[in-house]
Amino acid sequence: MSTADGPSTTCDAVVVGAGPNGLVAATALADAGWDVVLLEAQDEVGGAVRSAEVTAPGFVTDLFSAFYPLAAASPVIRGLDLEQHGLRWSRASDPVGHALPDGRGAVVRADAQETAAGLDAAAPGDGAAWLAMVEQWSRVRDPLLDALFTPFPPVRAATRLLARTRTRGALDLARLAALSVRRLGHERFAGEEARVLLTGNAMHSDLPPDGAGSALYGWLLAMLAQDVGFPVPEGGAGALASALRRRAEAAGVRVRCSAPVSEVLVEHGRATGVRTEDGSRVRARRGVLADVPAPVLYGELLSAVDLPPLLRSDLDRFQWDPATLKVNWALDGPVPWVAPEVRGAGTVHLGADDDGLVDVGADLTVGRMPRRPFLLFGQMTTADPRRSPAGTESAWAYTHLPRALAGDADAVHEQVGRVEAAVEEVAPGFLGAVVGRHVQDPSALEAGDRALSLGALNGGTAALHQQLVLRPTPGPGRPETPVPGLFLAGSSAHPGGGVHGACGWNAALAALRQRGPLGTVRAALARTVWSRVLSDPR
Repeated sequence: MSTADGPSTTCDAVVVGAGPNGLVAATALADAGWDVVLLEAQDEVGGAVRSAEVTAPGFVTDLFSAFYPLAAASPVIRGLDLEQHGLRWSRASDPVGHALPDGRGAVVRADAQETAAGLDAAAPGDGAAWLAMVEQWSRVRDPLLDALFTPFPPVRAATRLLARTRTRGALDLARLAALSVRRLGHERFAGEEARVLLTGNAMHSDLPPDGAGSALYGWLLAMLAQDVGFPVPEGGAGALASALRRRAEAAGVRVRCSAPVSEVLVEHGRATGVRTEDGSRVRARRGVLADVPAPVLYGELLSAVDLPPLLRSDLDRFQWDPATLKVNWALDGPVPWVAPEVRGAGTVHLGADDDGLVDVGADLTVGRMPRRPFLLFGQMTTADPRRSPAGTESAWAYTHLPRALAGDADAVHEQVGRVEAAVEEVAPGFLGAVVGRHVQDPSALEAGDRALSLGALNGGTAALHQQLVLRPTPGPGRPETPVPGLFLAGSSAHPGGGVHGACGWNAALAALRQRGPLGTVRAALARTVWSRVLSDPR
């Protein structure tokens, strides 16, 4: 079939964007028997889950994300049985460590007792405190993950969680969700080593160490490190994306790459398909699911639609997370760390001590370029020996920048120097081992994945004012949008950034549940909620 605009295809649902969330959404719909077309602007699937040889021949670099504790723990990803489609996980001997500027090191080892022993040697009592934290995690793990990854409000998961914790335990978790990671570290631990393990993990988000809510991120990632580790796909991040694609295509999904979408089609007030940049149309009988940032969906793909003025006003207040700078290296040998504790860690945090991490957060908050940047450093060959020739190392580091300075080429170049100086400080001789280097500045990261606005990794800030019913804007906190038949499936939706597939899964469930009598009721309720939110005078 063709139209005046170009060729036309008809299906049950079209999914825009083949990042992890889009791939999961398409697979869930296809598993339910829907005919699904998945459109991706890039020439390969994966979004921010891709790899390539960019530093030197034979050295595999993960171009964006690299370690996947959330994927390993996510009931959504685990339920797809990706191992049946070629995925194999690899793990470093130690999941994550922190190299302090004075040469000390802290590490989460695969065994909790060994982690505790190392922390206790640094500060007596901290080992027992760590094991108490692990015990708390084991008690709430399953219902908490279900609550985090399911559509809001997570009634069943919250009920199970309350049954596990009782009232006092639930209040402790609520306090943890509002606490700063700096306060949590100082409440629980006497030594700096344990504190920086929590704070370094918290800084995977964009929350400052003394910011409300940062404790939950630090605690969650530290406990996942202790539980499932920080695994990587054998052969590169692209292997995870390839397994997701094979799983989707096995379910019947039609994947089309190099097919950027220019518009979501809306007829008689309902989303009915999309138009691609070459003029082709894909008609959708049942729904359109968009694995794109909320500002892109509402501001670009729906630019011709008469959206409620309050929604557009809310989008003007949408806050991105900071920009990102990433530097990749090929090394002719292992990283020469001073601290022996971090030599076997796949992920190493470095650049600042406990107090210095607060300074980094303050710099980013006020728009200054941190003079002592905090780095997340990946030793990929340590985690997966297939990433580079024997005896060498494929490594990278990323750091956050103020968005206002992301386009200042001189400032970014200077920060690259500070990044390398920070590594050299804790690993003297590092620069002499470099045989290849590749820099991804904020613009390059966005060019590689349009969802990464200036390298923003989480689809919008993780701060409390843009979470739950406030994500991405004040509303029901669900994937439904004010346009019937259109669902937000990207990380701008609850529960946010990270490779866990929940945003796509939740959008697929919402699309599936719109059918039938109960679905009609749900759709009516969603429209009522949106109507009330968007018509409420301020």
